[in-house]
Amino acid sequence: MACGFCHDSCCSYGVDVGADEIMRLESYADALGRYIGIPSAEWFTREDSPDSEFPGGSYARTQVVDGACVFLKRAGRGCWIHSFCLERGIDFHELKPMVSCLFPITFDNGLLLPSDDVEDKSLICLSNGPGLYQGARSDLSYYFGEAFVSELDELEEELLQSVQE
Repeated sequence: MACGFCHDSCCSYGVDVGADEIMRLESYADALGRYIGIPSAEWFTREDSPDSEFPGGSYARTQVVDGACVFLKRAGRGCWIHSFCLERGIDFHELKPMVSCLFPITFDNGLLLPSDDVEDKSLICLSNGPGLYQGARSDLSYYFGEAFVSELDELEEELLQSVQE
């Protein structure tokens, strides 16, 4: 959330949201709807896609409104869900979609990997700021645990040492 030069271009296409995540967001529908000025009926595409890797076993996509995710703040920057949580003392992981939290890391077929935006080099902030792993490290710890992150830390250290040799 510390970047600012790209005007949140990564939020241009909306985001996949697991069925369980949608239910948690909808439990705040009235308050969040008032907060962002958009009713919950307009948040998601409602085209449910089965996928066992998502919380709840399926996902839908957020609506794209005026060229960006419905939850993107148009004045200022950042995510309405994230701000809503911070202002109310809610851990943003509880409501913000996992795909958003981990970006530009994603998951597919049981693997964590760079998102397509990284692979095709269209991510505007690529090469600026921390590396992909360091940028997502705290969120990876939240979702997968400290033991997982410790193992990744060891792999990162080995990789950095091999690059220096």
